[in-house]
Amino acid sequence: MQTYNIHEAKTHLSKLVEHAALGESFIIAKAGKPMVKVMALDTPEPAQKKRIGFLKGQVKVPDDFDTMCADEILELFGIEK
Repeated sequence: MQTYNIHEAKTHLSKLVEHAALGESFIIAKAGKPMVKVMALDTPEPAQKKRIGFLKGQVKVPDDFDTMCADEILELFGIEK
């Protein structure tokens, strides 16, 4: 993807908009730091990664999860059972 500084983008805005409308997205930078991405309105949005539940069915939590290692934990805190 091509990057243009603000001054260059202002100078060639018409040409850059035409290219963006044809599907050639570009980035406008200020002092070399990317600021905005310009793309056609009908460009499909990138699919978001689904994060919640991505390990569903791949991990098994034991039934005694809440009490696992309880004796060892109490011992670490100096509490006798």
